[in-house]
Amino acid sequence: MAKKNSESAAQKSSRIADNKKAAYNYFFEERFEAGLVLEGWEVKSLRAGKVQLTDGYVVIREGELFLIGCQINPLGTASTHVSPDKVRTKKLLMHKEEIKRLVGKVEQKGYTLVPINLHWKAGKVKCEIALAKGKAEHDKRDTIKDREGKREVERAMKTRHK
Repeated sequence: MAKKNSESAAQKSSRIADNKKAAYNYFFEERFEAGLVLEGWEVKSLRAGKVQLTDGYVVIREGELFLIGCQINPLGTASTHVSPDKVRTKKLLMHKEEIKRLVGKVEQKGYTLVPINLHWKAGKVKCEIALAKGKAEHDKRDTIKDREGKREVERAMKTRHK
């Protein structure tokens, strides 16, 4: 039992950034994990937690995946001989077979690739991406209604246990 708690704590600490907006705007069909090509100053900024993933999206160009719109803000102590670009397009690393399968699915109407989170795995930065379909306005309202219902139930349970 203690081992499970330590594993979940390790998983929480390995998270760098989450894209909470993605779950609100999209239905996730499938999830994939991809490596991320970064520069040294970007890795240091990720360790400091200076990243914003909410406006990010994934595109496929010439059989390769790229993460666009993910902001990694440089640290104030960045080297003077490096000119950091906080919205640089970052290449995602996946097997060719997986990319080919994704190309076929993204070409279907209404599907897109969305970054869900950035996390550490074996000392390397990984990006979890999802094959997603956009939600309509009524679906978004249902999501809000469900979330508020869960909050009310939790609130009632807390007051009942006191």
